[in-house]
Amino acid sequence: MSDTTVPARPKMSPWLKIGLELGPLVLFFAANAYGGIYVATGAFMVATLASLAAMWVLARRIAVMPLVSALVVMVFGSLTLWLQDDHFIKLKPTMVNALFGALLLGGLVFRKPLLPYVFDGMVQLTDEGWRVLTIRWGVFFLVMAVVNELVWRSFSTDTWVAFKTFGYLPLTFAFAMLQAPLMARHELKGEDS
Repeated sequence: MSDTTVPARPKMSPWLKIGLELGPLVLFFAANAYGGIYVATGAFMVATLASLAAMWVLARRIAVMPLVSALVVMVFGSLTLWLQDDHFIKLKPTMVNALFGALLLGGLVFRKPLLPYVFDGMVQLTDEGWRVLTIRWGVFFLVMAVVNELVWRSFSTDTWVAFKTFGYLPLTFAFAMLQAPLMARHELKGEDS
């Protein structure tokens, strides 16, 4: 009798995952300070691809959000460098946030919540929990798309880069932490999960 069990995919440490997702953004900030927005854009593109490759090597998979974000980085970064117009890289967060917000809220319209796929089994919630959490994250992403538009259109490129690095991320982490009580209330436990 042969053993047909499939080996489990390697799990990546949450801190390593966060580091791989934040690393390109920190490099973007540093490269902007050193060489300007076009150098930063090129560095961001290379670092994003390196981060995806590292995720694949370490976990044999790439989560949906980093993959979609990387695709948009490549498209808008290429347009920025090719046309020498920094508007494209500044539009990238608007497009990614608007896309994620629309997909999450659109999934609810079709009664197919997409947030459980993003969490990839890390959390088990009731249907009501997923619905409320999806609404909150969908609205958050749409608000952040508007905030990005306001910042890049109203302030200097350096201010926008600093906001993208040191404003957007803390706001996202704070918002995520504020969702903990909701998730605890609606978490499936034991046999329910």
